[in-house]
Amino acid sequence: MYNDDLNAPPINPLPPVVIFLCCLIGGIELIFQAAEAGFIGGPEAIGWRVAAMQKYAFSDKLFDWMRVNGVYSSHNMLRFVTYTFIHQSMMHVLFALVFLLALGKYVAEIMHPLAVLVIFFASAAVGALVYSIALDEQYSIIGAYPAVYGLIGAYTWLRFSRLQSEGKNGFHAFNLIIFFMAIMLIFKLIFGGTNDWFAELVGFFVGFVLAVILSPNGMQRVQAILKLARQR
Repeated sequence: MYNDDLNAPPINPLPPVVIFLCCLIGGIELIFQAAEAGFIGGPEAIGWRVAAMQKYAFSDKLFDWMRVNGVYSSHNMLRFVTYTFIHQSMMHVLFALVFLLALGKYVAEIMHPLAVLVIFFASAAVGALVYSIALDEQYSIIGAYPAVYGLIGAYTWLRFSRLQSEGKNGFHAFNLIIFFMAIMLIFKLIFGGTNDWFAELVGFFVGFVLAVILSPNGMQRVQAILKLARQR
């Protein structure tokens, strides 16, 4: 559609919080790409990605050991969020960035930037925590997908509430997560692989619940729900 505002930017500007997360995730991947291409770091830089996985990925086995021995070092606890910035390849990170740009923009234009960060990191952390407690996996988790699925959850709530306010069927907002879950199930059945999808699904529900609370008028909404629950 034509916009007669001559001062309007040719491309819709992205919220700063989305730019920050994309630069952080994409910047780390660019460092790995440059290292693997031999542009920086010398010969030993080829192993930077593997070293980063060993140091910053979330390991179910490591967390099981931490729980059994009651040893919770600050470095290992940071793995609950640092794993979101380590990816397997450029293609792995590109899909995460596409989702982050599209869904993060929608969410960040409605919600406070701090709320977006809370949803992003809480979805990653809780997704990894429930993944570790519910499953017994030998594979570590890497990648921003549980955090991005948290933004999908927030997007779903915002769409749901908007459709409801317009008198439409709000459950159409769940079409996106249903589509992604169906695609993941098909890939799992055909190609096998790990159970990272479980952490992503948990991240979705975390993002959805947090969006109910952190979106505009969220606290009033929660108070109304609690009041209704007490009356029953």
